[in-house]
Amino acid sequence: MAYKENYRKRYERHHDELRWLYMELYDNGDMFAELCDNMQRFYQERGRELKSMDCQREADQDWYRQNDLLGMMMYIDNFAGTIKGVEKKLDYIERCNVNYIHLMPFLETPKGRSDGGYAVSDFRKVQERLGSMEDLESLTAACHRKGMKVCMDFVMNHTSEEHEWARRARRGEGEYMSRYFFFDNWDVPSQYEKTVPQVFPTTAPGNFTWIPEVGHFVMTSFYPYQWDLNYKNPRVFNEMMYNFLYLANRGIDIIRIDAVPYIWKELGTQCRNLPQVHTIVRMMRMISEIVCPGVLLLGEVVMEPEKVVPYFGTVEKPECHMLYNVTTMATTWHTVATRDTRLLKRQLDIVSSLPKDYVFLNYLRCHDDIGWGLDFDTLEKEGFRERPHKKYLNDYFQGYAGGSTSRGELYNADPVTGDARFCGTTASMCGIEKAGFEQDEAGMERAIRMDGMLHAYMFMQSGIPVLYSGDEIAQVNDYTYKENPDKAADSRYIHRGAMNWALAGNISDPDTVEGKLFGQLGQLEQIRKTEKAFVSNADMWTIDTGDMAVLCIGRYFEGDKVVGLFNFSEYDKTVRIQENDGDYVDLISGERRTVSEIDIPAYGFYYLKKK
Repeated sequence: MAYKENYRKRYERHHDELRWLYMELYDNGDMFAELCDNMQRFYQERGRELKSMDCQREADQDWYRQNDLLGMMMYIDNFAGTIKGVEKKLDYIERCNVNYIHLMPFLETPKGRSDGGYAVSDFRKVQERLGSMEDLESLTAACHRKGMKVCMDFVMNHTSEEHEWARRARRGEGEYMSRYFFFDNWDVPSQYEKTVPQVFPTTAPGNFTWIPEVGHFVMTSFYPYQWDLNYKNPRVFNEMMYNFLYLANRGIDIIRIDAVPYIWKELGTQCRNLPQVHTIVRMMRMISEIVCPGVLLLGEVVMEPEKVVPYFGTVEKPECHMLYNVTTMATTWHTVATRDTRLLKRQLDIVSSLPKDYVFLNYLRCHDDIGWGLDFDTLEKEGFRERPHKKYLNDYFQGYAGGSTSRGELYNADPVTGDARFCGTTASMCGIEKAGFEQDEAGMERAIRMDGMLHAYMFMQSGIPVLYSGDEIAQVNDYTYKENPDKAADSRYIHRGAMNWALAGNISDPDTVEGKLFGQLGQLEQIRKTEKAFVSNADMWTIDTGDMAVLCIGRYFEGDKVVGLFNFSEYDKTVRIQENDGDYVDLISGERRTVSEIDIPAYGFYYLKKK
């Protein structure tokens, strides 16, 4: 009875706004009534343990803003073969201090035309080689028993061309054609092409694909086998929300909304970031808060932090709970290649000036490439011109320039514009691959130090840090993808290699590369969890060091102050910072230090706590 009363209160709290937005978008009372009926049905089907967890999280709405969440993203097959295999590896994940796992796309996709799992053919079926929905529910329940949260991707901008809707549309069924953007001639698509940018201009040029079976063009913003959904059709919105709630009821805690800015299309625009996108995300947030309020929405919005802010919504009308800090990630690697922290410092200052309720996910790399979407307006003033600098960055990380020790490959290189993105694991970009291949002990020591410093810096940022599985053991690039015809054309697979469990067996041996890095990350993770200055809503600011290669970050919360120093160069440095307020203790070594003059080794770092 208590749960029914909870639902009634949530429904009544949101009903008027939800109906107003729905009717503004669709003007269809019958479809809204159907949506409400199905929301109640999904709530009734939601398990008692999930409902109890919802209530706990409702009572503590800052539960994800603390300093105890550490994420890890993984492909199920690469990490442990199957969903059951992941469940068997939970003790290892726990040993990594990870309590939030992001399972990369695992829903049904066609073999060879899946875009890494982002071309979904069935939103309610797991890929058979990975397991079943029952296996997923078993995994989420096991994670919850260990206090772990589970994240998955919800690909709502498009479906696979093999989805049931697409198959029926290809047969000419009007109801299903209306769920996509179909045109019987090139007139309207040609108008879209005038204003809509191309996502993959070299590997998938244009935004439309000709479907000969039905004699129409269909909109395909990403790849020809991914058909854009038409959210002007209320049936599309309703059915996708039912899929969303179905997946939430399998025990998913965090739902990553893929390609959020793209989901509403209007002729004569770029079809990005339109106002209706925010209406849809706001409605998703309310639907979630009514049916499954313990579930968080994570938006994939690839823009600068100050420009993604609208996707958080407002205090009164929130949208996403969390967003990715994409630009800072790219700027981090720019800083590695230039040994110049000025742009990074500026971006961290922008993030720290935003409301503290905003939670960003921070990472050094992910499943995708690194695109050089840097703030070139600022960089131009510092002497970096866009095209030559992008070339320098790609040359640097391939190991061709700037005294680089990095290894990796380009992705989606465009010989006309000179644009390209970069692929590689953190360890390979830090020089661990090169040092290992050359059996260079001094080089390996330096590469491990750089890898550890970058993770320490990431943990110092406000928000939730996320590791890519394998980075905790310094896993390097995997070039075997070239032997697989389904993967050979996509260099992103170089950093999506299978987890090397033989190397993971070395994590307790401090004389191995894996043991050295794993132990260092473990110490950093424990510091972050135990020092309250690392909570997401702490004050954060940057401090001038007098040296462009050394970044200094301060954090303060409820009387606790921690200062982080990070040397992005291969040279030892001595810096002075204007924080002469007494003694500090080094949280790594336990030694006392002053900050008036600090010697910091090449690629070294300090966490200093005010006494």
